[in-house]
Amino acid sequence: MSVLTVALGARSYPIHIGAGLLARAGELLAALPCARVVVVTNPTVAEHHLDVLQRALSDAALGHDVIVVPDGEKYKDWSTLHEIHTRLLELGAERSTPLLALGGGVIGDLAGFAAATYQRGVPLVQVPTTLLAQVDSAVGGKTAVNHPLGKNMIGAFHQPVLVISDTDTLRTLPQREYVAGIAEIIKCGAIRDRELFAWLETNMQLLLARDAGAIAHAVSTCCRIKAEIVAADEREQGERALLNFGHTFAHAIEAGEGYGAWLHGEAVAAGMLIAARLSQRVAGLAASDADRLHALIALAGLPLRPPSFPLARWLELMLRDKKKDHGTLRFVLLRALGASFVSATVPELDLASALSI
Repeated sequence: MSVLTVALGARSYPIHIGAGLLARAGELLAALPCARVVVVTNPTVAEHHLDVLQRALSDAALGHDVIVVPDGEKYKDWSTLHEIHTRLLELGAERSTPLLALGGGVIGDLAGFAAATYQRGVPLVQVPTTLLAQVDSAVGGKTAVNHPLGKNMIGAFHQPVLVISDTDTLRTLPQREYVAGIAEIIKCGAIRDRELFAWLETNMQLLLARDAGAIAHAVSTCCRIKAEIVAADEREQGERALLNFGHTFAHAIEAGEGYGAWLHGEAVAAGMLIAARLSQRVAGLAASDADRLHALIALAGLPLRPPSFPLARWLELMLRDKKKDHGTLRFVLLRALGASFVSATVPELDLASALSI
């Protein structure tokens, strides 16, 4: 097991990464001042992992209840959030009762937002079971639900008190979902870590084969990068925005196609390629670097082309994005692999060119 820390002063918290950690969850939760937790999960994850977690909690004499919500991005909505709140009230959960999010990004976002809002805030423990959640969404405190007009538009920053990433849980992940998580690893290399990017070029087949060592390296490296960025800019006033590379386009794809038609990582992959073309036009990104990004995304088996929206539709969807500032869209661009920045303005002709493939 490796342990990283998200350094936020009195609200700092550890990220535990390793194999077999679900069976040690009771031990890892012992540091929390609680005698009871409420687990939030979905039927798919529960079938594979809930028994192991419950045994660990029982062995540690931790009382626990379970809330099971439907599986899928389309259920990351206000109705499901209300259902979680209702069950917490029925169970008599208190302000000191931690919510334990067992699942992928949807569960993490839902349980996290429930934790942020129930009784004005209760402790949150993230137990991510997808690659995308382990390398990205479980760390950093972003929580939200979707709205029909935009992804993650209703939410709150609510940091967890603990993250438990059991890499063994990735064995049960469907291949499409596993590959979608690789998009966020590629993103980390593209925006901040040229060495990680080069490592991926050499080791992608090991990662696709779910080699334990490759997974451990990728998860640890991405969590280290995200922990550093979150510690420096918790509420996305500056540097943290770099983590949104490709995401303005990705969120437009997800909203435009209907939540769940594209997995988030798939949309991010296509979005990064649009952002790379835009970077070539306005930020001086070398064609060789853009070609390397395209080749790596292809090597992972991720989508290379976005949906064919008319330009007006792209603009309509992107202007709903919460990352716009004073009505102006901001884009994360690359000067080179590993060197990213946020652009305040982008000429519409260049944006149109990047979108017309």
